[in-house]
Amino acid sequence: MTSQTQHTMNAAAIDAFGGAVVPHMLPVPQPGPGEVLIRVESAGVGAWDPFEQQGGFAKMMGGKPTFPYVLGSEGAGTVVDAGPQVRAFKKGDRVYALALANPKGGFYAEYAAVKAENASLIPGGLTIEQAGVMPVDAMTALTGLDDILGLRSGETVLVFGASGGIGHLAVQLAKRMGARVFAVASGNDGVALAKRLGADVAVDGHQQDVVAAARQFAAGGIDCALLTAGGKQADHAIECLRDGGRVAYPNGVEPAPKARPGIKIRNYDGGTGSQNIARLNQLIGDKPFEVHVARTFPLNQVAEALKALNEHYLGKLALKPA
Repeated sequence: MTSQTQHTMNAAAIDAFGGAVVPHMLPVPQPGPGEVLIRVESAGVGAWDPFEQQGGFAKMMGGKPTFPYVLGSEGAGTVVDAGPQVRAFKKGDRVYALALANPKGGFYAEYAAVKAENASLIPGGLTIEQAGVMPVDAMTALTGLDDILGLRSGETVLVFGASGGIGHLAVQLAKRMGARVFAVASGNDGVALAKRLGADVAVDGHQQDVVAAARQFAAGGIDCALLTAGGKQADHAIECLRDGGRVAYPNGVEPAPKARPGIKIRNYDGGTGSQNIARLNQLIGDKPFEVHVARTFPLNQVAEALKALNEHYLGKLALKPA
């Protein structure tokens, strides 16, 4: 077993909430009952990571975190050990996993111990890099489309922020659910990505008249919308919906979208657990599914990766810990 021969690992961690994310040499976490130990080869740099860095999740969840505190909610790699009661995985399995505010440390490290129920074999033709940045945003997209909006085959859906982490995955998942997709993206490159991923219509939310284009797409109004960003443009996009339309937005979208009469609007958290992961894997299947990685950073450049969250990029940013 790898963790028997290697007792320490490189990690990027904070020593206090609000502090800088800096290199650390830390003990390799040990998997407890129902947990797997993953040698992390790819980790997602999430738009929510700075919130966690400031102590947001710890306050929200009421936990008592220990320091150094390793960030990173999602990753992929190879199973190197498993605790008691784990039957679904064996050493050598290639997996992805998600773990928000994991008490044993996040994925900004060479190893991570996570609950087996929040891990999965990598589906289809995804690379390890793609799988590592996918889980949180894919589960957030799927929960919004499936559980909150109840998207049905033949319906029309507006995906706002269609070139971002959640949005570009939502475009593909909605198509696999049989919907017609109207994508609002950012920039010419974002529009091109949304079209490539299967959007029926894609427009630039900064440059084009979204409402006019939407009325051409669905004269009677769009059935539902997944908003992955807030602000005036998001509120304006809601005007595209028909009376009785449904809107979903993940918690953390700021400012929160404004409701209007005749529209049902709900906020939500992304799902976790083996059933939700199985549903995601079923939709991905063996058909091409693109998790767009804009840039990849080595672990010692984590500060640059976090800065890049504030720049224009498509899809996701990745870290390569191992």
